Amino acid sequence: MSAGTYVPRPGAAPLPRMIAAQTALETRMLLRNGEQLLLTVIIPTLLLVLFSAVDIVDTGSGESVDFLTPGILALAVMSTAFTGQAIATGFERRYGVLKRLAASPLPRWGLMTAKTLAVLVTEVLQVVLLTVIAFALGWSPHGNPFAVLLLLVLGTAAFSGLGLLMAGTLKAEATLAAANLVFLLLLVGGGVIVPLEKFPDAVQSVLGLLPIAALSDGLRDVLQHGAAMPWGDLGILAVWTVLGLGAAARFFRWE
Repeated sequence: MSAGTYVPRPGAAPLPRMIAAQTALETRMLLRNGEQLLLTVIIPTLLLVLFSAVDIVDTGSGESVDFLTPGILALAVMSTAFTGQAIATGFERRYGVLKRLAASPLPRWGLMTAKTLAVLVTEVLQVVLLTVIAFALGWSPHGNPFAVLLLLVLGTAAFSGLGLLMAGTLKAEATLAAANLVFLLLLVGGGVIVPLEKFPDAVQSVLGLLPIAALSDGLRDVLQHGAAMPWGDLGILAVWTVLGLGAAARFFRWE
């Protein structure tokens, strides 16, 4: 029998190709999920349009859209990297999908890399959509684009770690309830729509340490006030990134 009988040769594909294929699959699954789209696209868009057009919350001097857009961008990151990923991964774990994928040639870290890349692809689409809408509403951003990119990447890493930690330790139903509850609480108390200055001083100091507050305030400092690099907010996000990803790697259960 000649060496060319079996074409193509059996065996695993190269690792980059496996990760790319899994990333494409994860992205398609996310974009086809109606509930995920509601959470990641429709809700942030409606909040941006509603609170920019109607004077419901006192956002201080200047145009409301200049205050709201950075916070809504932070909310979009949280909705995808934390809430959406936690819920989807939690149910994949419950139904045995993760267990089966872990037995495939794709290593476990490769699967998590693919999930993270799918989150990043979705966030790019979110940012483009929200930016276009914000410009249509009269948004006038300032500041350093590199600082914005760094904040978004660190925010994604921080929320991703926390989402995977929740999905890998709680039951799927508990993850669903907890992730949505956290989303609502941080929407109100994370400086997304309501300025942290509206809260009592003692509460402000605690809320300011949350990742959503650090991300929204950092983006606001750059895009609204033209700050060069919000090191304090970047530091908070870096700490949450290390804690979240470290805890997820340590305690994540695949079944």
